[in-house]
Amino acid sequence: MDRYHEMLMFEALSERPSLAAASRRLDVSGPTVIRAIARLEARLGVALLKRSTRGVTLTEVGAGFMADCSRILKDIEDAEASAKGLHVQAQGNLKVLLPLLFSRYVMTPLLSHYMDQYPQVKLYAQYHDRLANMYEEGIDVAVLVGDLPNSSLVARKVGHVRSMVCSSPAYLEEHGEPKVPEDLRNHRLVATHAYRDQVQWGFHQDGVVNQIKARARISCATVQSAIDATTHGAGITRCFSYPLYDYLSSGRLRRVLQPFELPAMPVHVVYREGRKASMRVRSFVDFIVDGLREHPAMQPDALD
Repeated sequence: MDRYHEMLMFEALSERPSLAAASRRLDVSGPTVIRAIARLEARLGVALLKRSTRGVTLTEVGAGFMADCSRILKDIEDAEASAKGLHVQAQGNLKVLLPLLFSRYVMTPLLSHYMDQYPQVKLYAQYHDRLANMYEEGIDVAVLVGDLPNSSLVARKVGHVRSMVCSSPAYLEEHGEPKVPEDLRNHRLVATHAYRDQVQWGFHQDGVVNQIKARARISCATVQSAIDATTHGAGITRCFSYPLYDYLSSGRLRRVLQPFELPAMPVHVVYREGRKASMRVRSFVDFIVDGLREHPAMQPDALD
């Protein structure tokens, strides 16, 4: 069996490390898959799988090799599609990484419209507020909030977001509005992390960034739960502007301490291949870049 087919056998484990599932996916016998993996491990001189009575899992080396196999096999698929003239229409699997709340408030309609326009593309969306290694994890496109790391990724800027402090009109009417960041110590603060009894929020004051540490009255497990509690008068919270856009524009929440906010942070759509990117990657990037640049929550002064 050639190396291409061995890689196919190994890559079949990517969705779920199960030899039986891989054999069903490829429509081959279980022993065929086992022999292919064994040949790979013997030739490479490393263990790709950990075997136990509970099944198999990828080793650290196996996970890295899996990402390489997936990328190489996708390149082969793209090359064949290009030779057949199939790249005139986007098709195939697309793996994207999106910030969690950003997806809920901004990306969901764009994803739905993209899938309507490109029915032959199958999206695999991951939702994490983290910076992933796109090469090792086989991620095609990601939306990143904040400064970009130094990398070979291609980046297209789509807008800005801010970190904002806000509260409900009812709370502010009863307890008064903080005029300077130090006033927060006299208010009920809503933390956006579970089991945090303090918040540490940065503010721009006299040309420098000062950190205000104060005791939290409520600790919430998620940003959304903190927003919900704040909307119902629990106190004052702080988070990114994009989940707040509808609340602020409708008057359910009110922005405070705006003169002391930190500078707006950029939002980028990043991808790996640049000009060599497949039609499915280019179509997705172009679609969401246009959509995000038009979204009101991405404008730096949208909520001024």
